[in-house]
Amino acid sequence: MPDRIESESRKLLGRLRAAMAESSAGQARLDRITRLIAESMGCEVCSIYLFRDPETLELCATVGLQQAAVHKTRMRLGEGLVGRTARDRTVINTANAPAERGFRYMPETGEERFSSFAGVPIQRLGEALGVLVVQSRAARVFTPDEVYALEVVAMVLAEMTELGAFTGGEGGMSPRHQRPITFRGLSGQEGAVAGRVYLHEPRVVVTNPISDDPEKELTRLHESIDLLRVQVDQLLAGTNVGDGDETAVLEAYRMFANSRSWMRRMEDDIRSGLSAEAAVEKEQSHARARMGQASDAYLRDRLHDLDDLSNRLLRILTGQGRDTGAAMPENPVLVARNIGPGELLEYGKGVLKAVVLEEGSVGSHAAIVARAWAIPLVIRSDHITTEALNGDTILVDGDQGVVHLRPDDAVRKAFEDKVAMLARAQERYAGLRDLPAQGLCGTVVSLQMNAGLMADLPSLPTSGADGVGLFRTELQFLVRNQMPKRAELSAIYARVMDAAGGRRVAFRTLDIGSDKVLSYMKPQDEPNPAMGWRAIRLGLDKPGVLRMQVQALIRAASGRPLSVMFPFIANATEFRQARAEFDKAIEREHILGHPLPASVEVGAMLETPSLAFASHSFFREVDFLSVGGNDLKQFFFAADRENEKVRRRYDTLESSFLELLYGIVARCASAGTPLSFCGEDAGRPVEAVALAAMGFRTLSMRPASIGPVKSLIRRVDLLEARRVIEASRLRGDESVRPALTEWLAKQP
Repeated sequence: MPDRIESESRKLLGRLRAAMAESSAGQARLDRITRLIAESMGCEVCSIYLFRDPETLELCATVGLQQAAVHKTRMRLGEGLVGRTARDRTVINTANAPAERGFRYMPETGEERFSSFAGVPIQRLGEALGVLVVQSRAARVFTPDEVYALEVVAMVLAEMTELGAFTGGEGGMSPRHQRPITFRGLSGQEGAVAGRVYLHEPRVVVTNPISDDPEKELTRLHESIDLLRVQVDQLLAGTNVGDGDETAVLEAYRMFANSRSWMRRMEDDIRSGLSAEAAVEKEQSHARARMGQASDAYLRDRLHDLDDLSNRLLRILTGQGRDTGAAMPENPVLVARNIGPGELLEYGKGVLKAVVLEEGSVGSHAAIVARAWAIPLVIRSDHITTEALNGDTILVDGDQGVVHLRPDDAVRKAFEDKVAMLARAQERYAGLRDLPAQGLCGTVVSLQMNAGLMADLPSLPTSGADGVGLFRTELQFLVRNQMPKRAELSAIYARVMDAAGGRRVAFRTLDIGSDKVLSYMKPQDEPNPAMGWRAIRLGLDKPGVLRMQVQALIRAASGRPLSVMFPFIANATEFRQARAEFDKAIEREHILGHPLPASVEVGAMLETPSLAFASHSFFREVDFLSVGGNDLKQFFFAADRENEKVRRRYDTLESSFLELLYGIVARCASAGTPLSFCGEDAGRPVEAVALAAMGFRTLSMRPASIGPVKSLIRRVDLLEARRVIEASRLRGDESVRPALTEWLAKQP
């Protein structure tokens, strides 16, 4: 970049710094900045558009356009050239704006006189905050150096917006982190909680976006980069030599840390007048914008590496580590982009009141932990980490997947009423804890709980559950950085049995693959992992892992009854192979003289439609079957359970799916095989009544669902419910839900 451009850029940024230091209100500061930019760029027009809400841009300041249009002219995201710049987060630079695709004429602004247009997104860490626009009468394309200068200025404007520099004064923006805002995400775990925000990874705050000493800032950048490279080298040195894939990932990480092009771009930003921190953030914002547009998975991963390195570099430059010293507030609600099970478990049960994530999935490890802790979880709350501040009031509605940040009085009052109503319902359910789930017809249904952590087990006596219908064993593998030892697993399983107090616990063997990936196992690049190398398929291909786990279970039982089931069995051969491994483990323990279980049940999870049509001999030889409703439904309807566009499209109570379930119930009854249903639908009262009416006598669900399910079952005649379901099917109803719901509404 020519020295002249660098000095002009620094001069403009110096004038912006002076504008920031003035005591004037937000609108006056915005007006002054537009004049400074227009004068520096030699343009007749400079305008700043900022977001009023996530979909609406507003003209907040201008020089050259009609002043009457300020705070009056608004446009939707993607509308006109300004809206396109904000939506695509790319520069639009044209000599003939009216001829451009999507141009929108705004008569109140008087912009018809201006031909040239350059729009630059104002963004911070990939989040669009607005658009900086310059225009001129002369038809010309702005030079790359001029566009670069505008990008540098836009970066400073983003930081000023973040710091609240444009708030206050007549027509000024309201403080960004003081406005009420509602996030509509997805429910990962039900419940309603009011609390205070606690950020898992607080944002790095850049308070000095402009520097007047480039050499000093370059020195700071180089020293911080050197420290970053040392950290990456230490990560590599701590990697197991035999783990080639992890080493390859970290080598790619190191390649970015040593990237000359990355360094050169940041050096250019600093020479233009940005501080070292602002230069890092400017390049990070570009990387995040590209990451959101990249369709190639490999490119997204590499951009994610660069994003993570930028975060590390910013923390080195600012001295702001993850632990900022911020005290955890009362009733903390954890807010994070995403979080692994190990990190979440470090907080401990009983500490957090709820969890809100920008990413995550309904089957994620965080969701499993949140269910174990019986706290609300909302996922896919886009941009909440950039809006929330530590200590902010937050209302989490896990039932609806809605989060209210800094709510107004009306929202707060309505939420308090909902929480009070839920509390009254819980008191009513507590009174049923020691009563059986017995319908008015005399039919008794065993309600059991799903678990996966020791933290789940204390709720067993208070939940009213008869036992543990599913204990997920993979979490003990997922929270470690290396394969757990057999003795460790045996001790854990023994403690689980101890905590169950003699109640039955059905242990599901390791179910990894799909969305559950072990950091210390070679990752599989599969086009459809949910239907790929996972669960029992992995266990049979790696029999050493399966053998080690069943040995740990046998030793944990030590004279007590043992129930084990294999996940994702697709045909009888897979079950027989897995059962053979179990039998060999029993024989080996006998030879070694170790105590054997008092009794053994070996069952299977029926999660694939194919197993429902296995031979009758299979149904006779398996000791018990548990229908894994979540997977069975996704494969039956070919609807990915993690894809919100399709997962709610199909109903568990559709007649076609019930036909499959009726067939499973009939075949198990004919073979005398105990049958249970496990999954989300078992914990939904209406679905639970339907399943019980169809013949499922054991339902396994999260502990918090047992009270509502038991309450409804005890109020209805399950034989009559079966007649309602069968009548609906005979009429040809696509779903029995309307008929069943109508009937339930008439029950006392």
